Amino acid sequence: MEPIVYQVDAFWDNDASVWVATSNDVPGLATEADTIEGLSQKLRDLIPDLLLLNHVIAADYAGAIAVQLTSHRQELIQVAS
Repeated sequence: MEPIVYQVDAFWDNDASVWVATSNDVPGLATEADTIEGLSQKLRDLIPDLLLLNHVIAADYAGAIAVQLTSHRQELIQVAS
C-alpha cells in the first residue's frame, strides 16, 4: 500500500523575511522559518504530531509519512541599462 502524499505549500513572506508553510491536507499546519531548510526540519517534527492530534493517523502508526513541499518565491531583479 502506497503512503498518502500530504501536500504542503510554502511561500516567502517578504515583509517578515520568513518562509511560511500551510496545508489543506494537514489540519492546523501553519509555521514559519528563516530558511527553507529550517522550514523542512520543522515540518518533519510538526506534521506527524498534527496528524496524530487530528486523528488522521492512529497513535500506534508505524511507517512513513510522505510530504510534498512546494515552495514559491518571487523576486524583482533590477537590470541596469
